[in-house]
Amino acid sequence: MAKRATNKQKTQTKKTPVKSADRSKKKTAAPKKASIKGFSRKDLDHFKSIILEQKKEIMEEIATLRESIMDTSTGEYTGENSSYSIHMADQGGEQMDREITFMFASREGKYLRYLEDALQRIENNEYGVCRDCGKLIDKERLEAVPVAQQCFDCKTKQSKSK
Repeated sequence: MAKRATNKQKTQTKKTPVKSADRSKKKTAAPKKASIKGFSRKDLDHFKSIILEQKKEIMEEIATLRESIMDTSTGEYTGENSSYSIHMADQGGEQMDREITFMFASREGKYLRYLEDALQRIENNEYGVCRDCGKLIDKERLEAVPVAQQCFDCKTKQSKSK
């Protein structure tokens, strides 16, 4: 009888890990995005005001950058036909300044598109839901980064995998 008892114990210990592994697979298989309730209209309006304020600032910054690199009377880039830049070093410095300004303008334009996308998600009641796990993104994160599309945990996992 002692042999039978040990055989039963062995089979029971073999079955237990298999069952717990099956349960853990079921839990992580598919996140339920539809069951998560979004933010209230009051919260969405709050985030919308933050986004609109940032959008206004970005548009002003882009206008300032354009003015700094374009001659509004001729429509040409400043420094292209400048008679002041005769020396090659001066021309190279001016060209580098223009390229840096273009880089900033491009970066601001890209962020402006992110803000537009966030406004569209607010209109569709999809704002603040993590695109990876489907959970709500913390309000503090959205106030700091209003264009965020991932919760902190998913963003951290993505950053570590790169």
